[in-house]
Amino acid sequence: MRRHLPVLFVAAALVGFIALFFSRPPPPVIIPGPLARPALSLLAPAPDWRALDIYQNAITRTEFERLLTDVFTTGPAWRTFIVLDDAEARIQTGDSVYLLRFGQGNSAPRHWRATSELPPAAAGQPLSGLRIAIDPGHIGGAWAKMEERWFIVGEGTPVQEGDMTLQVAKLLKPRLEALGATVSLVRETTEPVTPIRPELLLTTAGDNSKLAERLFYRTAEIRARADLVNLTLKPDLVLCLHFNAEAWGDPHQPTLIDRTHFHLILNGAYNDDEVLLADQRFSLLRKLLQRTHAEEVLVGSTVAATFAEISGLPPYVYPPDSKNALPVPGEPFLWVRNLIANRLYDCPVIFMEPYVMNSTLDHARIQAGDYDGLREISGINRPSIFREYADALSAGLARHYGSRPVLELKTAPADDR
Repeated sequence: MRRHLPVLFVAAALVGFIALFFSRPPPPVIIPGPLARPALSLLAPAPDWRALDIYQNAITRTEFERLLTDVFTTGPAWRTFIVLDDAEARIQTGDSVYLLRFGQGNSAPRHWRATSELPPAAAGQPLSGLRIAIDPGHIGGAWAKMEERWFIVGEGTPVQEGDMTLQVAKLLKPRLEALGATVSLVRETTEPVTPIRPELLLTTAGDNSKLAERLFYRTAEIRARADLVNLTLKPDLVLCLHFNAEAWGDPHQPTLIDRTHFHLILNGAYNDDEVLLADQRFSLLRKLLQRTHAEEVLVGSTVAATFAEISGLPPYVYPPDSKNALPVPGEPFLWVRNLIANRLYDCPVIFMEPYVMNSTLDHARIQAGDYDGLREISGINRPSIFREYADALSAGLARHYGSRPVLELKTAPADDR
């Protein structure tokens, strides 16, 4: 009998274990639906979701849900990937689930400083202590036609946005430095920042040469700039300089229009298709948790109002049914959109879209080139469009950051001897 005791004991234990296992309730399903390999944007690396660990307990559920629904998304698709309760957000990464705990706002480390975190400004230098990176949009030069940011009217000078934004950047930099800022240019020539060229992207593009070109100048180039901004320059603010345009058709016989306008873009408004992509979902959450939106609105509202006052440009208005843009309440010049540059730069971004390159007035001003003083264009004495851009933007930044306390210099007491 004793020989059989161990066997009986093991059998009893096994039966008990099986009974216990099948009597337990099934584990909770964190997020419905099967997990799969994460879907990614072309050329996007898989996100390192552990990078969000620094934001644990950094935001309340109320604030998280408000930003998610009012600023960062335009549709309901986020609910497929993010499940909220009072304690945490359960986020589907594509091959796992990331848990973000809500809290009362513990601060997370970051390289950029909000306006309220800057030291007092030096007298006469409202931008002192501020680190700014200027990103002249597009590339220009020999690449302008490939970028589709080139057109010409008759025998005039070709309009190349990449060249124009670089010209403004080189005018803007010394103006901001004179106001006390430390300023870097993300691009200093009409050559790409990325070493990648379209021919290296043909396999990724399925041998589609046009897609390879777009991946080069729209994706690889901006990713290279983002690496430079995030890893080397580490500014408090990025200024993305662009000129707007409306559809012009044939670049050799472009359509000119009789209207011009201005708006300024902040990050947000990820549409449902973008939320489906794991890298963009990650960027959305990182931007939300970095709290860049509040700083972009704070800086952007003053910059936009000042720019409009100096330039006289009216606000641009997106169609009310747009799935890619949201208005900022109470700010007619501010709009929220998900662009690769304002998505990938790890700090507040002011994305400028003034003028309309193919408007009759702005085209005439572009043809006049850069010059000192005023010239008569369309019956009115006007400054160079490039200098007006630089002056209005620098004035807006000075007005905003000039609201900081001014550093008081202590003087030595008078010698009574």
